[in-house]
Amino acid sequence: MYLIVATVLLCLVFQNSGADTIRKVIRADGSVEYTNVKSDKKPLAGGSSKKPYEAIYKFRGANGVLTFSDQKPTKGIEFETLKFACYACNPVSTVNWHSTALNLSAFKQEVDRYSEEFSVDSALVRAVIHAESAFKVGAISSQGAQGLMQLMPATAKELGVVNALEPSENIYGGTKYLAELLRLYQGDITKATAAYNAGPGAVKKYEGVPPYAETKAYVKRVAILHKRYQQAEP
Repeated sequence: MYLIVATVLLCLVFQNSGADTIRKVIRADGSVEYTNVKSDKKPLAGGSSKKPYEAIYKFRGANGVLTFSDQKPTKGIEFETLKFACYACNPVSTVNWHSTALNLSAFKQEVDRYSEEFSVDSALVRAVIHAESAFKVGAISSQGAQGLMQLMPATAKELGVVNALEPSENIYGGTKYLAELLRLYQGDITKATAAYNAGPGAVKKYEGVPPYAETKAYVKRVAILHKRYQQAEP
């Protein structure tokens, strides 16, 4: 999806400006991204930079031209989000995680059902959904993670999820995966959420939370959200 977007964006850049160029960026994890945004910022710890956490928006401008941009369209213009990144992974996020609004009602039936089925704290499931996608059903990351709990296609398949963009299936798969990680780490939520973000291999390699800026930020923020959801639930 993102490569298609980049291809179209490439055409638009040369048609409209003639000045910008598309850069191929190879991230530390081996994933490839294309961007026309110039940046001289040094990567953050873990090999990532600020840019991968932003979104790509598809919309038609006032002149009718189909546009793909990392700048959110102005109010009143209909748009589609083509790229979404883990909501709580941005190390330089300005969100106040201690006061940002919680969502106690969305997908309550599904969260309660699968939390009970897999013996996972429903507040933790809700915290992960909040951290991963901010409850956006159609969220798709630049690396292909899909839906509310941002399941990668291969992981979703292993978990028995057919359509990761269907809320009930996504929550089923994400909660099942959380349960597996919690069993693997004997109930250690810190290690389980670190593995949910960076993978069990990274947690094993570093014997705990990997020294990646995004993973450290993610684990800390999930913990904050988890505690808040626990306190807020009736």
